[in-house]
Amino acid sequence: MTHTRYAFIKANWHADIVDQALAGFAEVIPMAQIDVFDVPGAFEMPLLARDLADTGKYAAVAAAALVVDGGIYRHDFVASAVVDGLMRASMDSGVPVLSVSLTPHHFQETEHHKAIYTAHFVEKGREAARAALMIGEARAKIAAPSAAA
Repeated sequence: MTHTRYAFIKANWHADIVDQALAGFAEVIPMAQIDVFDVPGAFEMPLLARDLADTGKYAAVAAAALVVDGGIYRHDFVASAVVDGLMRASMDSGVPVLSVSLTPHHFQETEHHKAIYTAHFVEKGREAARAALMIGEARAKIAAPSAAA
């Protein structure tokens, strides 16, 4: 069975920027095929990604977040935990789980940085949608009986 639905998880931290990843994703995959889920921050994405992948409803799950260095702690450990968790959700479920998470070392709440990351998230959303479609096609080829057999 070919799934035609996609799950998209968005972290609400810096939502004005992160939401643009969904906009880019929806430029490639119609919004009518996307179920959207919000979480408080990036750290909560892997668990929900695994739960969504385990439903068997989705061809792929995409997760978007902006993980920045807030000066209190290094954001590296959060970024690493999130990406590792998303990969584990994918490997454990057998469903592609794609990261649209950015972890800039230098982000400041200026109009200049907001504009740069907003545009970048739109493109990352498009890239994730294209990747979801491409991995789906590749896996369908693997699963299809060989014409030579």
